[in-house]
Amino acid sequence: MNPTLLLDTHVWLWWLLGQAELPARERKALDALAGAGTPPGLSAISLWEAQMLVAKGRLKIDAPLSHWLPTAAAAESVTPLPMDAAVILALDSLPAGFDGDPADHIIVATARAHGLPLATQDRAIRRSRAVKVWRA
Repeated sequence: MNPTLLLDTHVWLWWLLGQAELPARERKALDALAGAGTPPGLSAISLWEAQMLVAKGRLKIDAPLSHWLPTAAAAESVTPLPMDAAVILALDSLPAGFDGDPADHIIVATARAHGLPLATQDRAIRRSRAVKVWRA
């Protein structure tokens, strides 16, 4: 099945780790998608971002990364989407002045390349109107 939305890295982590920053309605909607066998999409760059957060001590997980990450990216939870030619080409169509770190660029380009709304709380991405923002 194809995903119906893409998760920004922080939304994915908040959802998996049960963090209060994720609104309850969004958590319920994401749980329902995964439970129905239509898990949300996740850009491959988000896996790298999680690894970097763990390496820098900014993300605390309860298992070694070598065990945690494959479970966190399992098909029952998310549909990992590769950084392929379509995503790279979508970078060219980002609006002039789109600001953000390189991972944000790739996440937004992934959503655009796949025609998916993005679940994000990132204010800069929301203000940019570079991608449709998902609302639960």
